[in-house]
Amino acid sequence: MQFDDQLLRYFGTTDLAAIPSEALAPGAERMRVDLGMERDKGRRFALWALLFMLGAAPDLDIAFPDPADRDAARDFMDLADRADPD
Repeated sequence: MQFDDQLLRYFGTTDLAAIPSEALAPGAERMRVDLGMERDKGRRFALWALLFMLGAAPDLDIAFPDPADRDAARDFMDLADRADPD
């Protein structure tokens, strides 16, 4: 699963900064539907991570039934928080 491919699939562009604001909500909703249907753990995590970066990720207990996957998501959230200069 390539980041650029996911941006193109859900938002019609590979440039995150070029996504029109009106395309964010419908693209994120399509991603949430795909997240709910995806069974591969790695692909689920990638979809959730992109949704998290867009501020549209579902709660961890909904996205990840496995406690280990929830822990990995929390680690990702911590890393993303530390990387944010704000």
